[in-house]
Amino acid sequence: MKLIQMNKDIHAYLTETDIVDYSHPLVQEKVEEIKQCGKTKEAQATLAFLFTRDVIKHSFDIDGKYVTKSASEAIAKKEGICFAKAHVLAALLRALGIPAGFCYQRVTKKGTPESGYALHGLNAIYWGPTKSWFRVDPRGNKPGISAIFNRETEQLAYPIRSHLDEIDYPYVYSEPLPEAIESLENATTCEALFEHRPERISEGSFN
Repeated sequence: MKLIQMNKDIHAYLTETDIVDYSHPLVQEKVEEIKQCGKTKEAQATLAFLFTRDVIKHSFDIDGKYVTKSASEAIAKKEGICFAKAHVLAALLRALGIPAGFCYQRVTKKGTPESGYALHGLNAIYWGPTKSWFRVDPRGNKPGISAIFNRETEQLAYPIRSHLDEIDYPYVYSEPLPEAIESLENATTCEALFEHRPERISEGSFN
């Protein structure tokens, strides 16, 4: 699938925000560790991905107690749903000087249309040498889900089943979707967050 860069300014994909708060000491600590262990940009990007995928646990997988939003919050609590984990990876990559954006899919909540739908958040990385984007999914692996870091062959958490009305959106945003952030801000528990996530990208988010 051809990815669409929604913000024409590539520098927007390096920007720090309240959500992608890469100046925070907890984020900077991990960035320095990655720099020490990874000597190339690809090695650093891979380490950032593996940390986010494996160390920051998906709240729904562990019956988490915290609804985290910003990168620093998710690192502090070591948990978050897909949206928060995408914020972590974006923060780490941007701090390393690697442009990173946000992508979304519409998936079933429990594998069937009857269970309802929710947006799933993941990342896209801009690779300077090829001047192109590729996607990675730091959601976190478990039985039936095996996402990896691969610039050549995409392997995400959820294969999209269009016949079940799931959607793979091609858009790469420089900022998280407002509706995704709103769902995190409005939820007081992970149980509430599971039930009240946006189902699809709203029309205003295409601009």
